[in-house]
Amino acid sequence: MSDHPDPVLRLLWRYDGGAPSAPRRGRKQRLSVDDVVDAAIRIADRDGLPGLSMRLLATELGLGAMSLYTYVPGRDELVALMLDRVLGRRKLPALPGDLRERLALVARVHYEDCRQHPWMLEVSGLRAWVGPGASDRYEWQLSAIEGAGLDDIEMDQTVALLIGFASSVAQAQERIRAEERTSGMTQADWWAANTDELGVVMAGREYPLAGRVGAAAGEAYQAATDPARELEFGLARILDGLVAHIEHVRGAAG
Repeated sequence: MSDHPDPVLRLLWRYDGGAPSAPRRGRKQRLSVDDVVDAAIRIADRDGLPGLSMRLLATELGLGAMSLYTYVPGRDELVALMLDRVLGRRKLPALPGDLRERLALVARVHYEDCRQHPWMLEVSGLRAWVGPGASDRYEWQLSAIEGAGLDDIEMDQTVALLIGFASSVAQAQERIRAEERTSGMTQADWWAANTDELGVVMAGREYPLAGRVGAAAGEAYQAATDPARELEFGLARILDGLVAHIEHVRGAAG
């Protein structure tokens, strides 16, 4: 275990020690760190996180492969910068007065980010670097809960519950999109092509509940699943539970 501070923290906060930087020798850098990070975000949005390599990024920026490392020390650090940049450049909406609406907004903003940048769903295994974008987002999320009567740990757990659920629904939608891109076939196309075959292979077996509910769901969704409905239904039930818990806490405190 190292006692030295993580050098990427100064890069995340663009901190230079508070003193004027000494003149750099050699050719002046023509790009900023933000330019590099924005280009990486564009690649990841287009090709996914596995498609982002330091070599490809250098090529798209017109840099030599080794020159890129004068901006960021490595790919993991680059991804941390990308995530913080995405979080930081969204203009966070004003929080409404109603508690339930505030909690829902926390989940929806995170869901929208994941839908716009699906690669965000793949970076959960990286170290939790704390940058300005993540810090501003967390402060805003907590502000939605402040004053509700929960203690600090429950406030943190509430944020984790809301964004975790939003992430899971966004992940389900991204899996569907990826499968449709790979197969060239929508879920509705698959069911249309295989309904008769399913009737053949399932002949002689009775599934009265699955048949009834599955038929109703298929008619409503025109697919096997409907992640958008899952978001609305699941979020509503989570909010029911959170609001009931908060009312219980308030009652016990009173």
